[in-house]
Formats: sequence, C-alpha cells, structure tokens
Amino acid sequence: MTLGNSMLIPILPKMESELDLSSFQVSLTITIFSVIAAIFIPILGYFSDRFSRKVIIVPCLVLYGLGGLLAGMASAWFSAAYGWILVGRALQGLGAAGTAPIAMALTGDLFKGGERSKVLGLVEASNGFGKVLSPVVGSLLALLVWHGPFWGFPVFCLVSVLLTAIYVKEKKKKKSPPPVGQYIKGLFSVFKHEGRWLFTAYLAGATCLFTLFGVLFYISDELEKEHGFDGVVKGLILAIPLLFMMSTSLTTGSKIGKNLKRMKRLIVLGLFMMTASFASLVFFENLIPFFSVLVVSSIGTGLVLPCLNSLITGSVGKARRGFVTSLYGSVRFLGVAAGPPIYGWLMGVSRAWMFFSTAGLTLLVALLCLMLIQVKQAQAQSDQAANTLFKKLQTTSE
Repeated sequence: MTLGNSMLIPILPKMESELDLSSFQVSLTITIFSVIAAIFIPILGYFSDRFSRKVIIVPCLVLYGLGGLLAGMASAWFSAAYGWILVGRALQGLGAAGTAPIAMALTGDLFKGGERSKVLGLVEASNGFGKVLSPVVGSLLALLVWHGPFWGFPVFCLVSVLLTAIYVKEKKKKKSPPPVGQYIKGLFSVFKHEGRWLFTAYLAGATCLFTLFGVLFYISDELEKEHGFDGVVKGLILAIPLLFMMSTSLTTGSKIGKNLKRMKRLIVLGLFMMTASFASLVFFENLIPFFSVLVVSSIGTGLVLPCLNSLITGSVGKARRGFVTSLYGSVRFLGVAAGPPIYGWLMGVSRAWMFFSTAGLTLLVALLCLMLIQVKQAQAQSDQAANTLFKKLQTTSE
C-alpha cells in the first residue's frame, strides 16, 4: 500500500510536462488514490469480518494491479490519458483499501499475545520499508520510461497475490457471522465503553503519519530547490529517516510482548521525542545536523506505531477486528493525504511556524495519550488476563 503514492512522487514533474497538466491536476493523481482508499477501508473491513480476510485481500490486490496497468496503458497509448489515469488511480485506491489494513486484522487473527506484538512490529517495519523503497524504485523505473512506475504495480501485486494465496492459511470460522444489526450493536458497545482511548489512539496514529509525510514533503522540496538533489540521490537521502523508523518499529514490536503499560509508556515517550525533535529543527538548516535531529522524531514514530497497532488490534475480538483496525487504517491514510498540502501551506507562512506548530501538535497528542489511554496490566504478566484491557474488550465485543 505504501508504494501507491510514494513511488509516483519522482515522476510527477515529468507527468505534468508530458501530458500538459497543471500542478493541481497532477496532485489529483495522489489525492484520488488516498481519498478513495480512506472511504472504502472501513467498508472492506466490515466485509472481511463477515466473510474472510483472504476473500478481500486477494481480489483487492488484483484490482490494485489492474489499476496500475490501466494508468500505464493510458500514459503510453491513450489520447485522453489524464482521465484514464485518474480512473486507474481510483481503482488502485479501492484495491489498496483491502490490503494493509486487512492484513493487520489477519495478523491479529493468526497470532496471540507477545507473538502478535512481534509480528505487528514486523508489519509496521514492512510499511516503513515500503516507504524507504518507494522513491528509489520509482526513480529507477522512471529511468526506463517516465510512466514506468505504473507498470511496476502489476508486478508487485502479482507476487503478493501468489504469496498470499499459497502461504496464508486462515482459521476456519467456527460459527456464522452475526446479523448486521447485531454486528453494529457490538461496535457501538465497543466504542461506547472504550471509545475515549480508541479515538485517542486513532489520533496518535494519524498524527504520526501526518507529520511524517508532511516533513518528507518539505525535505523533498528543500533537497531539490536548495541543494540540487533529485532522482535516485534524493530518494536515498529521503530514505535515511525512514530507515531509522523501520528498524525501531521492528525492535519495538519484538520487545513489547503483551505488556500494556510498556506500550503506553513507549507511545508517550515516542511522541515526546517527536516534539523535542520538531521544536529543535527550527535551529538547524545544514543537512547533516538537520538529519541528525530529524532521526530522533523517526525513532519516536517507530516507538509509537507498533504499540498502537498492538493495542488497537488486540482491543476487540475477531468478529469485529476487521472494522476496528480498518477504521484505524482509514484515519492513518487521511493523515498521509493531509500532510503534503497542509505542510505546503505552512511552508508559505514560515519555516519556524511549520516546525513549532508540528511540535505543538505532537505535544498535545502526547498529553492526550498520557491522560486517556488507560491500561490494566495482568498480575505477574501471566496468562491470567481477565483484568487486562484486551480481555475486557474481547468480552464486550464478542
């Protein structure tokens, strides 16, 4: 899913000139993907609860690949290329809605306790690895032909379809899915009793992705305009903070186990690290010290996201996990979509205002997480988890 937007970033200027488009028209190729995905993620999450995860994931991967194929064909051969590219990108957005968020719910189904946290950390690290690879792969494919990235999507999707179809084995449902009315009633029960901390966790996840993509947008612009870096070199430089985030996510997921108090502490610590980093960036303009401070925020993001994944995925039973995790994915996607345009506006105001306002946002979210995310750790970290948040919510939602 992370390839969907980031892999196209290197070709946007070329697309603008080749198809005689405005900057706004080009930006719509990114926006339509994100908006369609954000709308359909909760819907497909519901269907994954009602039927199965693979029944949603595999067709969505096929649709994702076909959307890229249509956009590539339109770029190469169609006379009204732009309109067909938007159609292809909309299909890709719909396909993306049924990939990573459903995979997170599937992970919750297949793994339990500390193993679940470890695998969710791997999922988040894979997400970060996709962000690292995207601009580099997009730049390399564009060396062949400017619309090369569009043709890359079917290849990646075909590999994913084959691996998912062959190697992912779902557990059979022991009972038929609940009626729609009962399902919705159960969701309302979950959000009524635990909505305060769940929505805070959603906000924290969206904030991490909003600031990440917003700052990357700023850095990409600065590297090209102020320092003369573009193409693969720029992609490699952009990968530096993402590599720190990815490695931290992997380590965090392997260490947190099912210790809920530790998860909360790391979420708050990560957000405070992001706050300190963003507030300090105002005073650094040279690349080396700037990136040295920036990686602190990347490490903070790598602490926050795996913990949020584990808390949210473990907060409800299997019957409604797809919807709850998909809604989280949708909010994260909206954070990604909002980052570049809002940071583009903030850059026009002032550099200091951009970083100080970002620090203010992460500080506010850190305080909300500190106050509103309430966890009860089981005695002696044993499997007698009757009083844990996970067990409490599973009882509520099953």
